[in-house]
Amino acid sequence: MAKVLILDRSKSVRNVLRERLEYEGFSAEAAQDEAEASALCGKIPFDIIISDTACRIPDAGVPFIALSADPSIDTAVEAVRNGARDFLTKPVDMNRLLQSIHRTIDAPAPAAPSAAGAAPAVRRSRRAHPARAEEIIGLSPEIEHVRQLIEKVAPCEARVLITGENGTGKELVARWLHAKSARAGAPFVEVNCAAIPSELIESELFGHERGAFTSAVKQRKGKFEQADGGTLFMDEIGDMSLAAQAKVLRALQESRISRVGGDKEIEVDVRVIAATNKDLREEIRKGNFREDLYHRLAVIVVRVPALREHPDDIPPLVEHFIRTLAEEYGKPPKPIDDEALSLLRGMPWTGNIRELRNVVERLLILSGERITANDVRLYCQS
Repeated sequence: MAKVLILDRSKSVRNVLRERLEYEGFSAEAAQDEAEASALCGKIPFDIIISDTACRIPDAGVPFIALSADPSIDTAVEAVRNGARDFLTKPVDMNRLLQSIHRTIDAPAPAAPSAAGAAPAVRRSRRAHPARAEEIIGLSPEIEHVRQLIEKVAPCEARVLITGENGTGKELVARWLHAKSARAGAPFVEVNCAAIPSELIESELFGHERGAFTSAVKQRKGKFEQADGGTLFMDEIGDMSLAAQAKVLRALQESRISRVGGDKEIEVDVRVIAATNKDLREEIRKGNFREDLYHRLAVIVVRVPALREHPDDIPPLVEHFIRTLAEEYGKPPKPIDDEALSLLRGMPWTGNIRELRNVVERLLILSGERITANDVRLYCQS
């Protein structure tokens, strides 16, 4: 169960967010000021902080989402520059907040600082970090096909478009494509195109010069420069604005970028891997996605199957999550009954592998000495 800290001076905001997050299955705590938040962070290992921009975030190395009643570009730029994974305006759109929380929690943790004086972890979260690909679990023909594609495609320089529903493991495929490539020793840099406001995406991708806009107090390299020599993973590419798509297309065509506010062209050597949960051909038909960019990205298409398409992989996935989660909690793994596994196999899994992991975590917390069919019926079925 993911742990969320809500930091806001408004009691009504804290209560509303806490009630909704707990309803959605999160463990939520609330703080009205920085001192209370710091005290809670000292006792609880939070996975994410949701904070009003008027509050100072505790330096606990925890990723955070910024909230503000001020929708101005300057406020958004400042929040992202200070390390926010996302910027949302008040009153909060709960659906967007929940999506942002899931994206942030599912993102891999950044590497720890290697030397004294390095930037805090919350700021490093926006920088390049080494790819540490987890094992791809499953023996089904569908998963074996994905593995074979990775083996064939990884060594070449072709761009790859990874498609599939939310929670299927598209980022894991991207990390394996990088790990098995000649670029494995270079940076693997990721950017979630849906998590960045449209007015900030250009600065995030291409960087900016000092003075390019009000909050640009120093020069900043964008994701393309950070990934130079390595791989740039552009997740949720289907949510990118048409204006940003045009600039990405130019960067792919010419292998050059220009920072916002600058006229110097910078050569970049980047392999782009993109991912989406949308049907991009349908988005092209609707006028939401550029066809020329699609053809640039989709040299190779890897489709990651939904979990319901390979239910035979559910038992080994459950066993894998039991082991890894038990290790995270510092407890021995629990056995699971065959009948419980059978019930899990029969569930619809609209949230795919991500949902399965959350369910296994819930069962580990709430079950007794072993996970039984009754536990699944009681805690996992509506």
